[in-house]
Amino acid sequence: MTTHDTRPGSTGGADTPGPLYGGPDDDYTPEQLAAMSREDLDRLGALHDGVQVLHVDPGPEPGSPLEKRYVRQVGTVFALAGLAAFAFIVVYLGSGWFLPDWEWTIESGTWSSLFTPMLGLLMGLSLALVGLGMVLYARKLLPHETAVQDKHDGSHFDRVTTGATLVGGLHNSGLARRKLITRSLAFMGGGLGLMLLMPLGGLIKNPNTGNPLGRTSWGEGVRLVRDDGTPIRPGDAVPGSLETVFPAVPGGNHESDAATMLIRLRPEQIRVNQPREGQADYGYGDYVAYSKICTHAGCPVSLYEQETSRILCPCHQSQFDVTQGAKPIFGPATRSLPQLPLGVDDEGYFIALSDYPEAVGPTYWNRERI
Repeated sequence: MTTHDTRPGSTGGADTPGPLYGGPDDDYTPEQLAAMSREDLDRLGALHDGVQVLHVDPGPEPGSPLEKRYVRQVGTVFALAGLAAFAFIVVYLGSGWFLPDWEWTIESGTWSSLFTPMLGLLMGLSLALVGLGMVLYARKLLPHETAVQDKHDGSHFDRVTTGATLVGGLHNSGLARRKLITRSLAFMGGGLGLMLLMPLGGLIKNPNTGNPLGRTSWGEGVRLVRDDGTPIRPGDAVPGSLETVFPAVPGGNHESDAATMLIRLRPEQIRVNQPREGQADYGYGDYVAYSKICTHAGCPVSLYEQETSRILCPCHQSQFDVTQGAKPIFGPATRSLPQLPLGVDDEGYFIALSDYPEAVGPTYWNRERI
């Protein structure tokens, strides 16, 4: 009998006319293999591979009450996994639409404090139910066989019979006749697929809408308030004082980019005050207001030395002169602190006339130095 190379990666003689090599003692032609049923090919491949079956548990009898009960259990778990995935999608997309807005605030008891935990809980529950459903399906519905086999040589015969074995595995899984499980799997798969796409939120909800890096909660008519929410009148501070103020909006005293220094200049400072070009009317009387966020690395600046008119950043020692439009005069900062235009409302309280004319905080790639 003619022999052929049957090492892994070889064709096993499948590329030459004549009988097919690499099988058991008898040779099998392609016609003989094609005429065999999937079950016969499966058994033949096992015989050739030297498989020794030690134990067989066929699982519940098809159509039996026990099988139906297991199918209901597995289908229910897969359906619950899909429901948890779709609930994740509802929470993610429903915020600001038919659910409260998701924007994070520091106050406890708000929807925003539950938004992220709910997303994590629903995603974790969905994935856990997927795993549970797969374990239940494998343990209760799949046939169990304990066997040992010798290593095969990877011939064409092996490929044909192995393919039959794989198809047989799908047939033995019972998915084709267990419609409840296949439907719940389809439902679960759709939910999981969408759920895993949701974290790519930039494809659904553009986080840069409205220039978030270039605006704060300050705006025309927004009052300046202290940390406790009380408004401020021009006569409330003494010359040379500095007070941190916030916009009178919900949660404004916890918005780090909106923190502002309200400074009342002393008479000698007013005489030498040189506002930046185009901002001569940003102050109100002897009051000026500057961002509390350092333009170098974003640290809070609040150390004010009124004798020298300097504001010091404690992180990297940048210094800003309030009589020169908060221009940096020492340290690594290269941009002036943005100035907030001030006014007074009908009740005599300080208000902002607009937002900062430029973005607060450190410089980023598409912002010019000012």
